[in-house]
Amino acid sequence: MAAVASIEQKSQQETDPLPQRVLGKTGESVAMLGLGTGPTGYGMKDENAISLIHRAIDLGVTAMDTAPGYDRAQVQLGEVMKERRREVFLITKTPTDDYQTALDKLEKNLNDLQTDYVDVTYVHCLGAYDPERVLSQNGSLAGLREAQRRGWTRFVGFTAHNQPQKSAKVLREADIDVVMLAMNFADRHTYNFEEEVLPLAAERQVGVVAMKVFGGAHNMNYKKQTPSALDAAGDHDHQLAFRYALGLPGVTMAVIGMYTEEELEKNIEWVRSLEPLSIQEERRLAQRGKELAGEWGPHYGPVQ
Repeated sequence: MAAVASIEQKSQQETDPLPQRVLGKTGESVAMLGLGTGPTGYGMKDENAISLIHRAIDLGVTAMDTAPGYDRAQVQLGEVMKERRREVFLITKTPTDDYQTALDKLEKNLNDLQTDYVDVTYVHCLGAYDPERVLSQNGSLAGLREAQRRGWTRFVGFTAHNQPQKSAKVLREADIDVVMLAMNFADRHTYNFEEEVLPLAAERQVGVVAMKVFGGAHNMNYKKQTPSALDAAGDHDHQLAFRYALGLPGVTMAVIGMYTEEELEKNIEWVRSLEPLSIQEERRLAQRGKELAGEWGPHYGPVQ
């Protein structure tokens, strides 16, 4: 019977669409699980990465998150996009605070991705920049709005790993479509995007994507098949962390970097069976999160 159940479960994964949510004011319905391509770009041969991306799309994981800093990732993804662009909600990034540099980087991204537009472009790692510069008429957000006018990107936003006050400032002062924030039950006690930024995003109907759901790769090393920060700490119940992130108010999707088809199928299983945390689970994660925050410290960079 177990074998039969396994076959039936795999058949469901292959045919049924994944659960979806609306990505804020973009109005786009997207699957609640996205594929992060840092691991494929840094840690996988091109043919294996391309195969995993195809498999993800086949199984309904159609939001693909990439960046020019992920080594081979955009080139690998481009080999898939030349065949399957219409099936994918495509996301890339521009690591800059400058108007023209944002345009130049996005144009290069489009060439690597073998497409003439993406769905979302982020200013990458907002914490690395002076938000006044990002917000200026010569800043990267203005550059991305120009890219939007040219039809190169449908939506504009930023990613943030640290210094949540910068994210709050930009949300208050700019028209942002989507943000991707580092959020997990441990880093809540260090960076606390959950309380400092999420309410602002909700107030402005900004789409929210969660990243670093498992604490990111151990020591932020994606250049080989590295365990997650949670694994390295001895915490193996990743499903609880997954449920925590997707249970946060306003979060549409969790983007997770994956190395194997086994990881892909496990995350798909979790999104299909997603349930809210119980009060007891919330308490357990709060206590364990405080302990882990003390061990990890500000591992994504400064808090303020």
